[in-house]
Amino acid sequence: MRHLVVLLLMVLIASCGQRDNFVLDLAGEWQFQMDSADRGMDESWYAGELGERMVLPGSLMEAGIGHEITLETQWTGSIYDSSWFFNPHTEPYRQPGNLMFPFWLTPDVYYVGAAWYQKEVEVPNNWDERRIILHLERPHWESQVWVNGSHAGMQNSLSVPHEFDLTGLLKPGSNTISVRVDNRVKDINPGPDSHSITDHTQGNWNGIVGEMKLIARPHVYVKNVQVYPDVETGRVKLLSDMVNETGEVFSGEIEVHIELFNVDVKAKAQKMRFPVSVEKGDQTIELVVNMGDDVQLWDEFHPALYKLSVDLHGDKGVSDVFETQFGFRSFEADGTRFKINGRPVYLRGTVECAAHPLTGYAPMDKAYWRSLYQKAMTYGVNHFRFHSWNPPRAAFEAADELGIYLQPEGPFWTNHGTAVGDGLPVDQYIKDECDRLLETYGNHPSFVMFAYGNEPAGRHQIAFLNEMVEYWMEKDDRRLYTHAAIGGSWPLAPSNEFIIRAESRGLPWDSRPESMFDYSEKIAPYEVPYVAHEMGQYCVFPDFEEIPKYTGVYKAKNFEMFKAELERKNMGDQARDFFMASGTFQAICYKNEIEASLRTPGNGGTQLLALNDFPGQGTALVGVTDVFGMRRTISHPQNSVAFLHQPCPWPGFPSLSLPTMRCCL
Repeated sequence: MRHLVVLLLMVLIASCGQRDNFVLDLAGEWQFQMDSADRGMDESWYAGELGERMVLPGSLMEAGIGHEITLETQWTGSIYDSSWFFNPHTEPYRQPGNLMFPFWLTPDVYYVGAAWYQKEVEVPNNWDERRIILHLERPHWESQVWVNGSHAGMQNSLSVPHEFDLTGLLKPGSNTISVRVDNRVKDINPGPDSHSITDHTQGNWNGIVGEMKLIARPHVYVKNVQVYPDVETGRVKLLSDMVNETGEVFSGEIEVHIELFNVDVKAKAQKMRFPVSVEKGDQTIELVVNMGDDVQLWDEFHPALYKLSVDLHGDKGVSDVFETQFGFRSFEADGTRFKINGRPVYLRGTVECAAHPLTGYAPMDKAYWRSLYQKAMTYGVNHFRFHSWNPPRAAFEAADELGIYLQPEGPFWTNHGTAVGDGLPVDQYIKDECDRLLETYGNHPSFVMFAYGNEPAGRHQIAFLNEMVEYWMEKDDRRLYTHAAIGGSWPLAPSNEFIIRAESRGLPWDSRPESMFDYSEKIAPYEVPYVAHEMGQYCVFPDFEEIPKYTGVYKAKNFEMFKAELERKNMGDQARDFFMASGTFQAICYKNEIEASLRTPGNGGTQLLALNDFPGQGTALVGVTDVFGMRRTISHPQNSVAFLHQPCPWPGFPSLSLPTMRCCL
């Protein structure tokens, strides 16, 4: 039974308590074995010793482990034009050992199925009376765990860490932990083209990445803290989920520590102490902290952050801590405009499709994400949509620090063989997965928008997803919600707090160039903010000088095929000219479309597809940068895409073509 205790805290001066560090890092060498025939469960591989070795965190593909790519490889993703497999013209590119797929980037090896990972772990003696958790930041996809031959459970999130309670299974001394990871799409089908699993972008890899560790905690602990800052009052509401597994009432003390960081403003750290009594079982304690009148607000220009630690102390050696970061900000809809802290904001966004060719999976370190965001910021970007996937914690932390507005999504594109709202197993998975995602990443101030995912199918999609929107709005009001990012023909959920749709994009190809058209007629029917869905999509000819950059998991075999095809037609020497010409035209198209969106009265924003190239769907080179986010070498001045920066006044011309003038002498 959950009890709600409301406490109004006054700021007190207190000393920090000692924190015990009960963590074992599991990164390093692991034993492993592929299970192509799916025999491991029946043959109890978890009770034996696996025969091969590799380093984790990482993926099988990253370690060069898997099957050779052949014409029979069963990919995860829709192939929209299958003629490559039988067209006589493409026969040279179907040769064994040197296949050149045009559909997406090609890994050196590929594996879909079960794989087993195993490690011997030495557990300290002083962990005997503690609760022990196995934390795996991002397995892909389903994970099952055994300890010394005993099953510990199954997890299948594509968005949040997998955690297993190993209390009672681990003993002081030597222990064997076995993890079975299965990346097959089975009864739960999020969609073969969802960027959480598809070979169009990150690939359907098998492995475990990010943090891998054992954590020993007391049997009374702080499970989670959700932070609700109030910009108007300067107060912070903390919903602290406490767990007491001792079987008796726990009496102790909680210490709250809040400290400003990430801005050049000095503010005194605040420390508060108060007594606490935790009943048996689960209990939520609501803490209201008055931060005063000088709180620093978070936005893209001033990304002020606060570090929060909630320390629990008590008798019998109980000591636990929960740490997170948050920011004071409000993000809301005011008519058809977004507002951050009461001020209008226009979202100048790009779509992040999980294309990271060097690793396949999204890198898990904050430095990588800071670099990625900073490159985008030089083009004027202040907003990222994560198309049908959710990034790791490092991506949220980097966005918090740089002032980027994020729209993560559930790992779903329930289309092309699956559907939402029609009673399939994926329906319950959507509910569970979105709950996990909102709870795990909800404190980040950069997390301002959320959608289930991309362009759903299903006869009852609107009824189902509209119910989800209403549920999210009631559950957590710290951000805005929409049912999905959709094309122009999809229906809308009536409870959407904003819209992402494809109507407000494109150029007037049937008229002469001018700088007065906008998308007012397209967005006029709507009373909430409208964001242009996947704006742009203007392709550039392949730059074959990029081929050597693909030094990791994925190789640009598609580029090699296009290059060979051009040379086959004795046009290889024109490749650079085609690239330069198409890139210049691409920049002109992006410039005109973005400026039309910026001059549309009441418009909410744009989400480009994309700032960087999209490697899948037949090689969609839609970026003004390559897939790595590196600026192209096209020397046209418009390539800077400066028109995506903060708008400034500009004149409107009914025609960009000056009339011919005759001069008589």
